Amino acid sequence: MKGVTLFLADGFEDMEALATRDVLLRGQVPVQLISVKDDYFVESSHALQVTADTSWADLLYQEEGTQAEDVMIFPGGMPGSKNLAEHTELMDIMKRHYALGGSVAAICAAPGLVLSQLGRAVLEGKRVTCFDGFEEALIAQGAVFTGAGTETDGRIITGKGAGHAVAFGLALLTYLKGEECAARVKGGLML
Repeated sequence: MKGVTLFLADGFEDMEALATRDVLLRGQVPVQLISVKDDYFVESSHALQVTADTSWADLLYQEEGTQAEDVMIFPGGMPGSKNLAEHTELMDIMKRHYALGGSVAAICAAPGLVLSQLGRAVLEGKRVTCFDGFEEALIAQGAVFTGAGTETDGRIITGKGAGHAVAFGLALLTYLKGEECAARVKGGLML
């Protein structure tokens, strides 16, 4: 996947998707919302209807020239995280994306359900966080669960849950554009 892409499945957590996107946009990072369904309309776990920029049916997948600045983002929420994790084609793309040098980010239940599918070869020794109760799949793959609000370890960025959505967005912004940009956005948010 090229650029910064945020994947939406029915049941996604509103704050984890939209606050993350908002923080990145404030830092001048374009974010493409991608529905993992064949239509553009996705319903959040709180019944908010969101129109994605692209549907799965219209997705133009590119992997040539993938770099660390190309980030696939997976918000949490239930059953959103489960719906993402069960999307076999998306999981295959995520694995190839990471293997080619791209980055991945997930928050809440998504690190445990989605990122754990990267496997032991990727996750062994990586510091990660997620919503309490979803860490076992990560630990089983050799990851080090910290329980922190956010973690960045190499090309993997994780967040604990909705209360850390802005911090997760700021961690992504720091990763992509540096501490100065993230500090400016944080100040603009009066944090």
